[in-house]
Amino acid sequence: MTDAQKSYINQIKKQEKIISISRVLILISFLGLWEVAARLKWVDAFIFSSPSRVAIALWEMIINGSIFYHTGITVYETFLGFILGTSLGIIIAIILWWNHTLARILEPYLVILNSLPKTALAPILIVWFGNNMKSIIITSILISVVITIMTTLTGFLEVDEDKIKLIYSFGGKKSTVLKKVILPANIPTIMNVLKVNIGLCLVGVIIGEFLVAQAGLGYLIVYGSQIFKLDWVMLSIILLGILAAFLYKIIVYIEAKITEHFQ
Repeated sequence: MTDAQKSYINQIKKQEKIISISRVLILISFLGLWEVAARLKWVDAFIFSSPSRVAIALWEMIINGSIFYHTGITVYETFLGFILGTSLGIIIAIILWWNHTLARILEPYLVILNSLPKTALAPILIVWFGNNMKSIIITSILISVVITIMTTLTGFLEVDEDKIKLIYSFGGKKSTVLKKVILPANIPTIMNVLKVNIGLCLVGVIIGEFLVAQAGLGYLIVYGSQIFKLDWVMLSIILLGILAAFLYKIIVYIEAKITEHFQ
């Protein structure tokens, strides 16, 4: 390795270190300012809480086990909505790619459904499916399935036509094109859909829990605000942020493994 290459690598490592340290400092500064503001009564700690009060609330909920119960419920609902919504969306995208006439017929309905705020459907879902977990998971599926269909189908239709014609010229069938060209070429698109969907499903679950749940982090936020336990509310919001980052990292890890497999 030449000196120029070593210098370049060291510069990259130094830049990465500066970025990591800056991120930690921003977090520490925010928490420190929040704690100082609460203790010096710049803000009302009862309403805005503080890092120390949130830490105490977390410890109490760890001792009685309730935080694991509520977090577990939210994670379970999110994963179920994510798996069902993404699988259903990809299957429908394949069907629409296979049948162009059907795709053209359904196109305006997909555009309308994609533009429609899915939260507006949540009260109707409660009436149709009841005040239970089923309504929460269906809300999560509805939020992710349409965007999955449209993004995946667009990726399918943008595959190089020459590669498809080559398969047909060797006597290949449409199923061969799907298996050998369309799906492999759209792995990056599908992985991007997974990254978006995991966040959307979490949003759908929290909306559902706001409305009908008896457990979960969304329920904890609503219940905490109703009984003025704002420490619970802030704790739940912080846990949701950590959970969203953790779920995203899982998808990134899966993407790395799949990319490594196909290289």
